[in-house]
Amino acid sequence: MVERNYFGTDGIRGRVGEHPVTPDFVLRLGWAAGRVLAGEGGRKVVIGKDTRLSGYMFESALEAGFAAAGVHTLMLGPMPTPAIAYLTRTMQAAAGVVISASHNPHYDNGIKFFGHNGYKLDDAAETAIEGLLDSQPDLVSCDSLGRATRVGDAPGRYIEFCKSSIDRQVHLRGLRIVVDCAQGATYQVAPAVLRELGADVIVMGNTPDGLNINVECGSQAPGALQERVVSEGADAGLAFDGDGDRVVMVDSRGRLIDGDGLLYIIAAARRAKGQLNGSIVGTQMTNLGLEIALRSMGIGLERTKVGDRYVLERLLQVNGTLGGESSGHIICLDRTTTGDGLVSALQVLEAMVSSERPLSELLDNIEFYPQRLVNVPLLKGVNVLDSPQLREAVNEVESELGERGRVLLRASGTEPLLRVMVEGRDAEQVSSLAEQLAQAAATAAERAVVN
Repeated sequence: MVERNYFGTDGIRGRVGEHPVTPDFVLRLGWAAGRVLAGEGGRKVVIGKDTRLSGYMFESALEAGFAAAGVHTLMLGPMPTPAIAYLTRTMQAAAGVVISASHNPHYDNGIKFFGHNGYKLDDAAETAIEGLLDSQPDLVSCDSLGRATRVGDAPGRYIEFCKSSIDRQVHLRGLRIVVDCAQGATYQVAPAVLRELGADVIVMGNTPDGLNINVECGSQAPGALQERVVSEGADAGLAFDGDGDRVVMVDSRGRLIDGDGLLYIIAAARRAKGQLNGSIVGTQMTNLGLEIALRSMGIGLERTKVGDRYVLERLLQVNGTLGGESSGHIICLDRTTTGDGLVSALQVLEAMVSSERPLSELLDNIEFYPQRLVNVPLLKGVNVLDSPQLREAVNEVESELGERGRVLLRASGTEPLLRVMVEGRDAEQVSSLAEQLAQAAATAAERAVVN
């Protein structure tokens, strides 16, 4: 990837009020993006957001920046990130903009872009935008300024699209489903889609106040959903993240099913119908058990770096249609252009209905290896991956695991963290070794700061 100052693996993200997540910077970002993107598909862009309080401020700043560049804005309000991608295409906009920090707390926010085709921007477009960010915005003539328009039927358009992502003969009547909307962007559309398909829906996390997004709820904290599914006697539970591009599910016994499990279910269902193209694309974090189970069905697994951006790139390279991450970020390219939590969940629910089997039985033929992930806080700019002491600790752990497991250390692309992952057959050994490596990483971080 081209080195950039502001754009990370998923747009621009950070603490509200700290550069670059400030109103003045976002205004310049809107202007720069307008200058770069407006010629690629027309003089209009769509803007959506999640439910963070700061979204109002950044929405206004973006609109002002686009207007200064002579670009009209269609304001969608609170909508899932994948809905913005879909509406960018169907409304024939030059670009789509999402104001969201996904699964992060309310005090973070960010901006990410989709091109006119509904795919995330490529490196060249992001680099071109960055090239203008240090310039003083120059206004077009007064008679050429952009206008802003609210789009009132945006939720309805996306709801119909989601319903169309499964076979029209499939309905969810007779299914009881608990939905946790993470106090985020899916709080309106997800319950509506499921109810219109016939399900009996129990909703959690659907009273956002601008500050409670992702707080002890959603895909990052599914414990309350697991309990609710069991207490309500539900068939399944869905938990989205704050912007709706991730989903994890819960079966009737309260067992959590992450993105790897969902990928397996969707892949098996697609293969049974002859609708699976190419290999499945996962990441370095994808469970070894999924790779083994797919191989037993004659399906290959391609691994790439962590991040849906890389999953999508590899899917396009191998002409694949299905990929994703264990976090629940799943891309069904035969349905849409980006990770979509609601569309992914619907594919799993369709598999349940079509097979006439409960969710708890759809994972009977896969054995997941225990994984332990530990996040080690780092000061910004600190790199511990080159530490000789840490490399030695990794070698020791890998030697102990042998061929029965693996180790992965990677820097987070969105937060100042080192993610330490250990995977193997023995859960106690995995947990112990992960803590051992995390301590080694923390010590290396302390040394890096002192030096």
